[in-house]
Amino acid sequence: MSRPWALDYDTATCTVGATLSIVGEKWTFLVLREAFNGVRRFDDMQRRTGAPRQVLSSRLARLVAEGVLRKTPYREPGQRPRSEYRLSEKGMDLYPVIISLLAWGDKYAAPPGGPPVLLTHRDCGAAAGLQLACADGHVLTSARDVTPLPGPGARRVA
Repeated sequence: MSRPWALDYDTATCTVGATLSIVGEKWTFLVLREAFNGVRRFDDMQRRTGAPRQVLSSRLARLVAEGVLRKTPYREPGQRPRSEYRLSEKGMDLYPVIISLLAWGDKYAAPPGGPPVLLTHRDCGAAAGLQLACADGHVLTSARDVTPLPGPGARRVA
């Protein structure tokens, strides 16, 4: 077997590592799950995720600081002003990541009765899922169908 080209390149600019530094933690993914399910308020997120208040507060603050979520003020009658957390465009772009985790979980970690959530197309009701395709439209069914190559940001190891 030949030596992988990746061994000749520095990982300092790895975008997988950069992404994980922002979202690569259990509570963050659970917050994102809830945001994609339309849950916007702190107390609802805490109840649904089971995260300790301080942990949830920290994760929400980080996602806001990174531009993944945005705070929107609201006020219930007779209550103090509060904030809802809504996905930004940057946050919405994480949807395929969440759906990939869901699909993997449905295949390998679902309860005996089957997956707890089904995704359907809002317009027609058909089952929805992710597909990886090349720019010419060929559907790729495996990592074996992909060849990684150094990109314009790749730097050789000194």
